Amino acid sequence: MNIIEVKNLKKSYHDGETETRALDGVTFSVRKGEFLSIMGPSGSGKSTLLHVLGMLDDPTSGQFIFDGKDIGSYSRDELAVLRNQKIGFVFQSFNLLPRTSVLENAKLPLVYSDVPEREWNTRAKAVVESVGLGHRLYHQPSELSGGEKQRLAIARALINNPEVIFADEPTGNLDSKSGKNVMSIIQKLNEEQGRTIILITHETSTAEHAERIIRLMDGVIESDQPVKNRMSANAEYVK
Repeated sequence: MNIIEVKNLKKSYHDGETETRALDGVTFSVRKGEFLSIMGPSGSGKSTLLHVLGMLDDPTSGQFIFDGKDIGSYSRDELAVLRNQKIGFVFQSFNLLPRTSVLENAKLPLVYSDVPEREWNTRAKAVVESVGLGHRLYHQPSELSGGEKQRLAIARALINNPEVIFADEPTGNLDSKSGKNVMSIIQKLNEEQGRTIILITHETSTAEHAERIIRLMDGVIESDQPVKNRMSANAEYVK
């Protein structure tokens, strides 16, 4: 079953009389439990596509179906609830609250959820421990390495048990060792927990952790192919 289907998706921006087409008729689907990478150079439309798929921005035209329902039929409030309950985000810049502990950062999405407050600490500790940061619960982001910050961002993305995780250049600010560790965690979320992962990256080695790669160029899908030599969760090629 498909968790995401987009048909002839378009997104345009206007500056006076000038129109820029960031997406120009994109059509594809994503199966539940699939790990998909979206690649492309700067300006190809990959970040715009992520924002549309993550319901952070509206398409100009086209159809977007999420979990069997057309997104156009949702109200703004319904979309906000859907984002909070079904989607987790991991960004290149981490987006952590600087003067707040690891535990409190992980708990943040619960503020907008239906989870009773008495359960917040237990749930937050569990996801923080699942990414190997149990010993850092009461540290602030300034006391964490780049890799630890991204692992905390992943824990926060997991807090509401989402069906889909969008990862936008998650290794972009990390050294190679930390990047491999982060990709190992993301791939295990897919392989061991069955979560749908949509990864935005410009790095081929990072993209090849996925099962399939879509390449964008000028807002159009240039190719959509399975990964032949997929990276394993321990960063070794699976032949």
